[in-house]
Amino acid sequence: MKYIEVTITLSPIDPFRDLLVDALGNEGPYDSFVETPEGLKAYVPADLFDAGWLQKQINDLQKSSIFNSQFSIQEMPDKNWNEEWERQHQPVLVEAENGKRIWVRAPFHEHRNDVDYEIEIEPKMSFGTAHHATTYMMLSYLAELPLEGRRVLDMGCGTAVLGILAKMRGANYVEGIDVDEWAFNNALENVQRNAVEMTIRSNRLLRNMVRSVPGTLLDVGRGKLTLEGLRQIVERKDRCAAGVSMPAQGLFLTKVEYPWEELRIEN
Repeated sequence: MKYIEVTITLSPIDPFRDLLVDALGNEGPYDSFVETPEGLKAYVPADLFDAGWLQKQINDLQKSSIFNSQFSIQEMPDKNWNEEWERQHQPVLVEAENGKRIWVRAPFHEHRNDVDYEIEIEPKMSFGTAHHATTYMMLSYLAELPLEGRRVLDMGCGTAVLGILAKMRGANYVEGIDVDEWAFNNALENVQRNAVEMTIRSNRLLRNMVRSVPGTLLDVGRGKLTLEGLRQIVERKDRCAAGVSMPAQGLFLTKVEYPWEELRIEN
């Protein structure tokens, strides 16, 4: 499949990079992004690229806030990108201090019988393949914990690799939560692939105002926004200054609350 690489420069970058990724990925056909010091690179199948639509997304953002933006396009070489990715992606053997061995592999890697646990992960766009030191260390730590009969919560589960190992090690109930749509779907696939029972929950909310609130609070939690900055955004009522909107898929209405004291009618 042929792809178009769109290089987008932004000034200032924040928060417009996140807003643009949200628009191109959730509302459009773009399926991957790379952050750059000048803005970002976005990738879209060549037959779905529409320069006019892309310019409209940028123009819509500029209606409510002032920022500079330019983009250039380049046609990527026609490759079998799945084959290229498989060639570069390597399995990982995690060795815990208690001697437990965990083999984390993709579907196209070999099966091993000389390990304690084997987890099959197709990472796609999600975080959690054991290549990163944090995932490796957490897998090692979980291999040493007494998880039999425990309840486990995996916040920001990514591929769900940690939750899958917890379930394999006897956890009674495991719940994974992620706000990223790709991670949410990928986690479900990996849970089914490894034949474990695990609940995957995504805290997506309604569109527009309600969806932007958790996105902005996420910036606070990540240290990208201070509490004073959050207060200023609320007071200015400037949506473009707020965080990215959270996706709204998988939404169920579970409870509605009313201010009954204010609604009570006196006889």
